[in-house]
Amino acid sequence: MKKSLPPIISVQELKIIASNSNLIIIDASYGKNAKENYKINHIEGALFVDLDSQLSNIKDTAANGGRHPLPEINTFSKTLGQLGISPDSHVVIYDQNNGALAAARFWWMLRAVGHEKVQVLNGGFEEAVKHNYPTNGATVKTKTCAPYPIENWKLPTVTMQEVEIALKNGRNTIIDVRAPKRYSGEFEPLDIIGGHIPGASNMPLTNNLDENNLFLAPEKLKKLYANSSNKINPKNTIIHCGSGVTACHTLLALDYAGFEIPSLYVGSWSEWCNNNKPVATGEN
Repeated sequence: MKKSLPPIISVQELKIIASNSNLIIIDASYGKNAKENYKINHIEGALFVDLDSQLSNIKDTAANGGRHPLPEINTFSKTLGQLGISPDSHVVIYDQNNGALAAARFWWMLRAVGHEKVQVLNGGFEEAVKHNYPTNGATVKTKTCAPYPIENWKLPTVTMQEVEIALKNGRNTIIDVRAPKRYSGEFEPLDIIGGHIPGASNMPLTNNLDENNLFLAPEKLKKLYANSSNKINPKNTIIHCGSGVTACHTLLALDYAGFEIPSLYVGSWSEWCNNNKPVATGEN
């Protein structure tokens, strides 16, 4: 899929394009008070997107697609239109956790429907404030447009059954990007059981960031993943997390590094453990 923009944009670069008529800034922060915090203070002109209601199609049980299954194509098409996003829009997304809350997920979803002009703000809201980018709590009027023309998801995803097959054939690299304590099963705040998919390796998404919580430079990311014990080959690599959200942070990092975007297991650990699948604990 051809793209014309790098997936990461700095605050300084955002300042330069701030007055562009086709620019749409999205606050994709997630959490108990995310919407309330947005109403108090957000990047000037930013619209709010909710992970649960707009970027997911949550089912009665996580066993059916995990905690954050993808929305139906037609529903997502209408959501983009309601946000005023058209194929000509330049979309910049941020959140309050260095892209890991839902900014990278929304980036992946837009790329997955063929949208090229989409970037994640490096460092997110905190970096914007640090560099004096205008913020306020003003209500932002949405300029809606027609539903976005979408045919299907164009980036690779895998199902739980395909993960099982991949584990049996031994030809795939399966990466779990959660924190080490969640991977090992030592700590599990969200799902019914701790641990990881047997055979999955742990490469925490925090590896993608430097000491200032900014993405590593592309050449450093490329070295990180090319030289890892897993030696990323996008054609046979599956990335997952707890519910298919923070995994997109690593997909973003890999794209930034120049790799082809690997497969996303959307259901991730939340689907796997709720279907009584084999569980591994410990560091390996």
